[in-house]
Amino acid sequence: MMNSCVCTAGMPLVYQMRQLCKFCDLELSSCSGTGTCLSNCSITSICVDPNEVCVAIWRKNETDFSIESLCHDWSMPLYGIMLDDYNSSTCVMKEKNTTSGMVHLCSCTGKEECNDMLLFSPIVDPTPDDQLVSVILVSLLPLLVMGIVIVGMFYWYRAYRQRILNQEWESSNKKRKPKAGGLDCSDACAIMMDDDRSDSSSTHANSLNHNTEPLPIELDLLVGKGRFAQVYKAKLKQTTSDQFETVAVKIFPYEEYASWKNEKDIFSNTDLRHENILHFLTAEDRKVEKQYWIITAFHSRGNLQEHLMHNVISWQELQVLGSSLAQGVAHLHSDRLPCGRPKVAIVHRDLKSSNILVKNDLTCCLCDFGLGLCLDSSLSVDDLANSGQVGTARYMAPEVLEARLNLENIESFKQTDIYSMALVLWEMTSRCEAIGEMKEYEPAYGSKVREHPCVESMKDNVLRDRGRPEIPDIWLRHQGVAVICATIMECWDHDPEARLTAHCVAERICELEDELDKLSRCSYSEEKIPEELKMAIEGFELRCRDISLGLLDLSTSKM
Repeated sequence: MMNSCVCTAGMPLVYQMRQLCKFCDLELSSCSGTGTCLSNCSITSICVDPNEVCVAIWRKNETDFSIESLCHDWSMPLYGIMLDDYNSSTCVMKEKNTTSGMVHLCSCTGKEECNDMLLFSPIVDPTPDDQLVSVILVSLLPLLVMGIVIVGMFYWYRAYRQRILNQEWESSNKKRKPKAGGLDCSDACAIMMDDDRSDSSSTHANSLNHNTEPLPIELDLLVGKGRFAQVYKAKLKQTTSDQFETVAVKIFPYEEYASWKNEKDIFSNTDLRHENILHFLTAEDRKVEKQYWIITAFHSRGNLQEHLMHNVISWQELQVLGSSLAQGVAHLHSDRLPCGRPKVAIVHRDLKSSNILVKNDLTCCLCDFGLGLCLDSSLSVDDLANSGQVGTARYMAPEVLEARLNLENIESFKQTDIYSMALVLWEMTSRCEAIGEMKEYEPAYGSKVREHPCVESMKDNVLRDRGRPEIPDIWLRHQGVAVICATIMECWDHDPEARLTAHCVAERICELEDELDKLSRCSYSEEKIPEELKMAIEGFELRCRDISLGLLDLSTSKM
């Protein structure tokens, strides 16, 4: 695997010597986060840019510790934060809240390999004053015990009151007359049918929260785990203890409040409701458990990545999955509802196959909006700049990897989603039986990078080598797959402005079946069929350009 650092061995003389730093990707470390530690990185790198300084990042996981060291431009954000101690000659570790969680980070310059020795805050020995404080605390122990007893009684009372409320709720539901379909279902449950009857007609989905009391939910099975939260299959009790609806519960720890609030705020927007967006029930602050919950529909097929790992898909399924994905992204990006009413455009910023669910009808729905961004017209360039370099490195667009997003144009944020969507479409196509012989599922860029590549290694593949996932010639022998591949290549174009919009992708895939039917009825030779496909694609592109120009004229007339 290549990286962007220049090693000292064999360094050409034409390069001017810059800052020398230790360099290593995320590696396990024996450093426990106290006292002084060595990075134990075996690679020395030369920082090419004169603005680059040495950086070291120490992380503590549930079972181990890790170290990452690199060169970085002090004027650019790193994991969403700015370096504030880069002028130091020593690497003093400070706790920071980054986009990847809480870490200890330091930066330094001037001294060679200054990020090799990591200095953690010392543990101060108790002073006489500290001993006095200890005596005072011991004397206050009885009051502390009394306080704990009072708090325990308070929480016991809350739990007892909740049990009474649940019983009253169940009793009131028993008295309701069953509906014609034979299912007695409250508004809380009505919107959570299994997705064979998905996306119900309840209009109260986003404003349900039932007198601020938590819903009667019993967690069942852990089905997913991410950086910020865990997802459980759960039972939402209905009328009696043996009647329930299956829901999904995404649980955030208290320290991930920002991520929960961002996702809650996006889901709470009633304009987000769409058949290809995960159906939202409610969000809860579970103070007793010290957790934040987001409760949504549950889809038993799991995410798209899992589906592609275990299933080969047909050409028709590829069309359905690809079209529904594009329609979901198009709804997110749109600044108008189908009825013409204005809505705020939203960008996902972490589109990948594991953040897309597969419904029982084999359509896609988007989920995980923890990094989503509402493109409100009131946002300034500074607001957008502070959003940071976020997402999953494997699926980051070139301009995101390079931190060169055009902040003057909010369309540039949508274009990053299109690039990520193209990689997901490639993953779908790679598992379609229409391409002939296929390999086991692998994510975009596959074995070219490691399982969890860092930003630097993706820069080498995407920016320096201009690499993209391979599209073998055998894929192009199927007329429909050839059009899908052409669409993918237009969507991952290095130039963001050359990429298609999600609306154009959805329209192209939807009209593809009709175009292929027309071609199959024609008596043209095999040599002429690709030319007809090319004409069909060009027709789609002209319609997309007309739509884009119309939206541009509309936004201009508002100014």
